[in-house]
Amino acid sequence: MEQVAWDELLHRMGELRDFAGVVGLLTWDQETFMPAGSAGGRAAQLAAMQALVHERTIDPRLGELLAAAAAEAGLDETRAAMVRNLSRERERAVRVPAALVRDLAETQSRAVEAWRSARAGQSFATFQPHLERLVELRRAQADAIGHDSERYDALLEGHEPGMRVARLEPLFDRLEKALVPIVGALTEVRDARGWNYGDLRFPVEPQWEFTLYLLREMGFDLQRGRQDRSTHPFTDAIHVDDVRLTTRLTEENPFQAFFSTIHEGGHGLYEQNLPKDLARTPVGAAASMGLHESQSRLWENMIGRSLPFWRRHLPELRRLFPAQLEGVSAEALHAAVNRVERSPIRTDADEVTYNLHILLRFRLELAMLRGDLAVRDLPGAWNEGMRKGLGITPKNDREGVLQDIHWAWAEFGYFPTYTLGNLYAAILHRAIDRDLGGIERVVQDGRLAQVRDWLARHVHGVGHRWDAEEIVFRATGEPLDAEPFLAYVRAKYGALYGVTL
Repeated sequence: MEQVAWDELLHRMGELRDFAGVVGLLTWDQETFMPAGSAGGRAAQLAAMQALVHERTIDPRLGELLAAAAAEAGLDETRAAMVRNLSRERERAVRVPAALVRDLAETQSRAVEAWRSARAGQSFATFQPHLERLVELRRAQADAIGHDSERYDALLEGHEPGMRVARLEPLFDRLEKALVPIVGALTEVRDARGWNYGDLRFPVEPQWEFTLYLLREMGFDLQRGRQDRSTHPFTDAIHVDDVRLTTRLTEENPFQAFFSTIHEGGHGLYEQNLPKDLARTPVGAAASMGLHESQSRLWENMIGRSLPFWRRHLPELRRLFPAQLEGVSAEALHAAVNRVERSPIRTDADEVTYNLHILLRFRLELAMLRGDLAVRDLPGAWNEGMRKGLGITPKNDREGVLQDIHWAWAEFGYFPTYTLGNLYAAILHRAIDRDLGGIERVVQDGRLAQVRDWLARHVHGVGHRWDAEEIVFRATGEPLDAEPFLAYVRAKYGALYGVTL
């Protein structure tokens, strides 16, 4: 392949990454500072940008350049990954008819409004016909993209490249079989040690100060990123040097802000430490949603909810809230932020029960895509799954099948990445503990930069040279499995609750 052609390909790669950054900036502004009356104009702008990205992606000339590059002998590993990643993305886009793309976008827009109405009325019936149509369209999209036997694989590939249902089902079955009795044992214990902040109020400005302190401690570069406030915390990477985080502040529950900041900070560190020289290529990106989630879960749960973390950082929090935290020990706070409870709401779930929420959603959407579950029967299947997995039944559809917006967005294949993130996080946590000579001592000594640097070296800086499972294996020497996560849960919560798990 002549250098001029390769330069053209690099230019097109960079252009697509730049467009993605513009979409990210528009989306971030929409959730933070955009005036309330600007929604119509912003929707049109986003649609125009997304249409432009699709047009450039399916351009025949890009296909010619990728084919020529793929046929070239002796491509180095980085260039081969660039070509592989963009070819995979382009093939998915080319195979889906434009009419189906438009139909999906229009149906999603109507479905989101129907979902909101259904939640307000606590009745699935309003949303049902919209979800039926979305399932039909996603089946058609999966067939257009192509798959060996599972339509779900085609959709999963868009979030977790290389992952397949045949890999997930036995993995998740093993996880569930172990977690259900663990949850049962822990929720039978009435732990009175944990501090309960009850009716205390925590002013939001000191909370904000503490969240920025936490980001600095983690090593997030506030000269190349920022944090703002939003109703729903999220991370948006405009560029490797422009990473936006948000958190949510309420006087009633300060830990919502603290853990949201740590969670989004984990995402932000990944984005800030991707290979900068490859930022405008398909290698200068995260390898998967599951690997991205592993970074936030590792920081939020395995570090941020650990006893050494609070032994280190409680003095700073007590400085900001002296009256509220008078007499509160790190041990009492640690117990308070690690309570295990059977909650019907996924976003309120602790790290032990959380995966059971995800496994239910995975099985239900897999059954819908396979045609084994009719959409009209979804509420009943949901409630039965909650009874089996968590021993509780939602009071209504709002608390049950309507609690997540993901299905209104037709994001089938996204939910499993949350659990994959937890499993990857446990594997990485074990390797960091080994390589740094004990992660608890590192955290309690305030050496979080060493954790960040280990992740930057073994995960972030790799970019998307390989798929997520390969990246984690190369970093740790361990394959994807449920055992490290289960070992972590048994050790942490067995000690905390004084039981053998």
